[in-house]
Amino acid sequence: MITFTPLSGAARSSRTVPLAYLLQVDDIRILLDCGSPDWNPENIETQSESGDGVIYPWQEYCDIMRKYAPEIDLVLLSHGDLAHSGLYAYAYCHWDLRAPCYTTLPVQAMARIATMEDVEGIRDEQEVDIKEEETDESAATDGAESSEPRSPKVKNEPKKFVATVQEVHEAFDAVNTLRYSQPTHLQGKCQGLTITPFAAGHTLGGTIWKIRSPSAGTIVYAVNLNHMRERHIDGTVLYRPAAGGVFEPLARPDLFITDADRVNVVTSRRKDRDAALIDAISATLSSRSSLLLPCDSSTRLLELLVLLDQHWKYADFRFPICLLSRNGREMLTFVRSMMEWLGGTVSKEDVGVDGSGRTGGTRRRRGDDDADDEALGAFALRFKFLEFFPSPQSLLQTYSSKEPKLILAVPASLSHGPSRLLFSDFAAVPDNVVLLTSRGEEDTLGRILFDKWNNSQRGDDKWDKGKIGSNVMMDGAMTLKMNSKVPLQGAELEAFLAKEKAAKDREAAHQASMARNQRILEADEDESDEDSDSDSDEEDEVERALDESQMDTDEISNPANGSPRKRKIPKNEDDADWGLDIDEGLTKQLLSFDIYLKGNVSKATSFFKSAGGQTHRFRMFPYVEKKRRVDEYGETIDVGMWLRKGKVLENEAEDEATREARRNQAEGETEAPREPPSKFVTSEVEIQLACRLLFVDMEGLNDGRAVKMIVPQVNPRKMIIVHAQAAAADALIDSCANIRSMTRDIYAPSVGETVQIGQHTNSFSISLSDELLSTIKMSRFEDNEVGYVTGRVASHFSSTIPILEPSGPAIPTPNANILHTPRLLGSRPLQILPRSTMIGELKLTALKSRLASVGVQAELVGEGVLICGAGARRDQSSSSIQDTVAVRKTGPGRVELEGNVSDIYYVVRKEIYNLHALVAT
Repeated sequence: MITFTPLSGAARSSRTVPLAYLLQVDDIRILLDCGSPDWNPENIETQSESGDGVIYPWQEYCDIMRKYAPEIDLVLLSHGDLAHSGLYAYAYCHWDLRAPCYTTLPVQAMARIATMEDVEGIRDEQEVDIKEEETDESAATDGAESSEPRSPKVKNEPKKFVATVQEVHEAFDAVNTLRYSQPTHLQGKCQGLTITPFAAGHTLGGTIWKIRSPSAGTIVYAVNLNHMRERHIDGTVLYRPAAGGVFEPLARPDLFITDADRVNVVTSRRKDRDAALIDAISATLSSRSSLLLPCDSSTRLLELLVLLDQHWKYADFRFPICLLSRNGREMLTFVRSMMEWLGGTVSKEDVGVDGSGRTGGTRRRRGDDDADDEALGAFALRFKFLEFFPSPQSLLQTYSSKEPKLILAVPASLSHGPSRLLFSDFAAVPDNVVLLTSRGEEDTLGRILFDKWNNSQRGDDKWDKGKIGSNVMMDGAMTLKMNSKVPLQGAELEAFLAKEKAAKDREAAHQASMARNQRILEADEDESDEDSDSDSDEEDEVERALDESQMDTDEISNPANGSPRKRKIPKNEDDADWGLDIDEGLTKQLLSFDIYLKGNVSKATSFFKSAGGQTHRFRMFPYVEKKRRVDEYGETIDVGMWLRKGKVLENEAEDEATREARRNQAEGETEAPREPPSKFVTSEVEIQLACRLLFVDMEGLNDGRAVKMIVPQVNPRKMIIVHAQAAAADALIDSCANIRSMTRDIYAPSVGETVQIGQHTNSFSISLSDELLSTIKMSRFEDNEVGYVTGRVASHFSSTIPILEPSGPAIPTPNANILHTPRLLGSRPLQILPRSTMIGELKLTALKSRLASVGVQAELVGEGVLICGAGARRDQSSSSIQDTVAVRKTGPGRVELEGNVSDIYYVVRKEIYNLHALVAT
């Protein structure tokens, strides 16, 4: 049985992102994608219905994800953007989403880059690790003394589930990567499932997942497809008209899960969109103005960079292309190492060849400091007109605000980071252009600007009508909430430093206390070890005699109840215990002839008293006898000695260069500048809009015409629609209803709604013994081999899977009819013969082809009748009718063969048998 539950991005929903779906196949739970919402929408706070607090758009989705994360058995990621993979790192580290995760290598790299860019941008502006805290005792006391009621600390602060950079690396390092068309047979709880990735287009490494289950059949998960070839990637393999339509391994699945977000959208031609984008850029730069192009940090950015680089070379522009991204350079390094995944104009045929056709893999360009210039694909993705800037401040230090330039800034939603900060200064300058290439998520600044542009267009020029539209002049005022991180100054800085010093003092005192307690515990343990190692009665007597000298007791009155108690005076450093089995090196350091030796001193018991009081006697030479400690397993091992020896061997094995590198790294860590104390502040900025606004669709997704053409050709048995608004989902359902061969089992569940398909089945695994396997007669039918077995199930202690073994000779069951039937004298007794089973469905056209291959002519006469032999020839004579055989299909699984006994008869019967799998029982 298949159970499907959308966690986010469902059909008939106003919020179509992020994408996360729970697919349960029998007892196996599969998480399809794990996207993250935008953490900084413009209208972030929504009052709850009960009025007792504030709820946020992502709260319900994150609560559901936290609930199901520990129960997930498999995670499949389809694309490397935030909408599909943004929340995986946080769920992996905080919500125990430790199930095996599979994706392609580019998706792993792009998702890592996109998530790192997002978390670094948010953490650089906001405090996200805020939790509800209980007030301490002092705060409670102060609150009790004051008359004003105190609200709980950070009670209504939003909790944003943003991972750290280290957690992002840890999560994506655990992801398993696959190649396209590589079937993977899963083990463990997912045993029996086979997953295969196929190219989906839209993003580098974008994946269509094919899931094969022995009980549920074939499931295809395909969202965000693009069948058109782009500049840096090829289109999806699901539909290729040049190859004959739908890809055969993905055709006719038992369940097809796809999106319908753009069913009502008609996209303009790619040639027109590229021309509109280039014309807007050229006209703006030629007028000495600048452009701001918000973009994502990994996936769709590549298509823009390739397009701009080609145009800059063609037009011989000298204007700079500025990319504001912390990880932009690292992203291009990843892409250059994955040239086999690229397509379009940046294909692997172009690797290592420059524009003049000369191979330049062994020659470095002057002035290029990138260490990967000579790597695979360096000439294809060099982007020599592109400059990287980690922050807007570094951009202003290089280029003034009046110089014309094209700025690519992340993120595309304009919700935080460099793009939002630049927009606050950029939008107030006349003739500047803000160029949008995607619609953005609901309630973000990017979507607000898109709606403003779309509402300003005429009815036929809107973005979903197949037209480009024109730029609009923005006017009016807009208030933006800006988050920033500023250093502490004045009294705040002094208070912070005092608090930090007090925390360090408390930590130092705590460490000292812990160290003192550890020394006391080690001393007690050493004393107990010495007592346990004493195997001589004489030594026991000496120890008992020395108890009085080693321990002094003082009568101390307890201040609580006044009762006396004994206190053990700690031993000073001079009373070192030399009777212990300690390390030889430590013994050499502590051994001295000038100190009193604990354990080697005893009180004199002489009758005569000395003038100085009680005298002591010492051994002549302080010799320490090393003893072997033995437990129930034999002589104990000194672990410390082995660790020290291993460290010495490692140091000896390292060469001088390695030691020097480690020394330099340690010096660099110590000399690293410490970040000054800072705080996060939020301010509201009012902007007078004066720039121009233009939208050009560069999302790279199928439009409604492509979706309505591809889905019927896939022809699934059942289909689930996700990632669509209500109007789009209904439009796709109505379109499929008009096609006779299309299934009627189409579902469009909402968030949290469960769809159940099929019945619950229990599958079991069994192993055939070698003896039984050698006696099976297998018959081939299409791509399978079928055989009949009978035996008994046995369980062995050495295997968790039951084994089917051959059963003993069957005891004949007496048949009443046979026993009471009179038998003629001399006749043999009646025996029940085993019956054979023929598996398959006879097709008369296939039989006609097989007969023609062996030289037997056959013709179809009427419906369900095939005439074979001489009767199929027109110039037949009456004497040749006896060599004619007729084959009739009288019903499902019933075939009649009629004709005289002849060579033709046996040939036709043999070919009929060959079209079936004959299983003898």
